Amino acid sequence: MNTQLVRDYLLGLQQRIVSSMEELDGQSFIEDVWQREPGGRLEGDGRVRLIENGGLFERGGVNFSHVLGRVLPPSATAHRPELAGAPFEAMGVSLVLHPHNPYVPTVHMNVRMFAALPAEAPPVVWFGGGMDLTPYYGFERDAQHFHRTCRAALEPHGPELYPRFKTWCDEYFYLKHRNEPRGIGGVFFDDYAEGGFDAAFGMMQSVGDAFVPAYRPIVERRHGAAYGERERDFQAYRRGRYVEFNLVFDRGTLFGLQSGGRTESILMSMPPMAQWRYDWHPEPGSPEARLYSDFLRPRDWADEEATHLWF
Repeated sequence: MNTQLVRDYLLGLQQRIVSSMEELDGQSFIEDVWQREPGGRLEGDGRVRLIENGGLFERGGVNFSHVLGRVLPPSATAHRPELAGAPFEAMGVSLVLHPHNPYVPTVHMNVRMFAALPAEAPPVVWFGGGMDLTPYYGFERDAQHFHRTCRAALEPHGPELYPRFKTWCDEYFYLKHRNEPRGIGGVFFDDYAEGGFDAAFGMMQSVGDAFVPAYRPIVERRHGAAYGERERDFQAYRRGRYVEFNLVFDRGTLFGLQSGGRTESILMSMPPMAQWRYDWHPEPGSPEARLYSDFLRPRDWADEEATHLWF
């Protein structure tokens, strides 16, 4: 287990993503470096890269953290009860980007490593992560591009991974109380250690490296689209669903809060503005209704042919 190798990769990935997003936005991300005092519930350090009210992004963060804790929290041992009570080490890069323009989708990506450190046994190491897209107005070309990039990233590690991780993503990013997907999915994996440390780490790197080519072309295609108050209102309404998922279901948020993590960093994923309306439904036949009927359902995006290229 070479944790320094993983740390170096993650810090480099964070910088590459921030540099690419700064080129798109035209403004710089601020940097907030933090370190925990030794002897506490958690030790470690991290680097927050944040933008607010930028030219393109209304709010976005690309965070790195590396922590060591005394006891794995319940969210990390739900599927591994034999590790309950073990100390742990965790590190990762997590990002969420909320654009101003409703025609540019919100995006989330996370890649991480966990190591449980039982006192009387070797370390148990696994990787997790993925990326998913949350559009407010659906475009088939964008969904196809995003999924095809994810599939291409995983293919060198086995043709079975993309369909497996896509299904996992569809099932994970689902608001059970709404009976509704959060977005158009992507890929998601957790507790991954297949092939040993080097193979699993290599797969995680492929996912992390695919983020910029998966997201940047979509931003470049959509950021100049004209929008008005109607589109912004719908964006704020759909952002409410994002908040609900993150606070009720997201394992990363739960892990961070349960382990005593840094609250500002954990809640960086929240949009700057969101709305809730009572029993609201989009007008039939509207672009807002099309998001629900055509996009908020599982589809084999990577294998579909573009039928509406103007969308």
